Amino acid sequence: MKNKSQFKLFLELFATFFKIGSFTFGGGYAMIPLIEREVVENKKWVTGEEVVDVFAVAQSLPGAVAINSSTFIGYKIAGKKGALVATAGVILPSLLIITVIAMFFSRVQDNPVVKAIFSGIRPAIVALILTAAIKVSKTSIVDKIGLFLSALAVILVVVFDVQAIVVILGGAAVGLVIYYLFPLRAARILNGGGHKD
Repeated sequence: MKNKSQFKLFLELFATFFKIGSFTFGGGYAMIPLIEREVVENKKWVTGEEVVDVFAVAQSLPGAVAINSSTFIGYKIAGKKGALVATAGVILPSLLIITVIAMFFSRVQDNPVVKAIFSGIRPAIVALILTAAIKVSKTSIVDKIGLFLSALAVILVVVFDVQAIVVILGGAAVGLVIYYLFPLRAARILNGGGHKD
């Protein structure tokens, strides 16, 4: 009975991440809104705060954010096997689709219809990434310090071309400083922000 329920969970994990991998275009960041909707709102496997933490860790590690996120979530739900199942689910659609496209793309890449399709897809991808940023900001920016750090991170990455890992490590360092030097403020942040001061 336990094996049957475990198999059902693995199947659900695979199907969920296969769906995410199949219907998200534009790379890892474009997958964030769909991952959040599926694992937080639909399946309730993780909370909104937990998924933001997953995205932060996934971004700070080598590899694609969507693959890293699926591995983390799969592990949280069903251990090592869950991590493998979720990762396989999110990778398989891309693998199948890109294999087919690679066989034919060189023949159609200059086709006006194909160019028109891609010119429409690109702005839609930007909208998906922006949506993900807005959703994540609602649970991540809980006070003025968070707002300042977010603005500073954007400036460092966009204007000064600072590597993302440097920005993430800098944010982690600030978090540690606040935790040890300002414990009351840290407690408010960790408890959802309290009042925004």
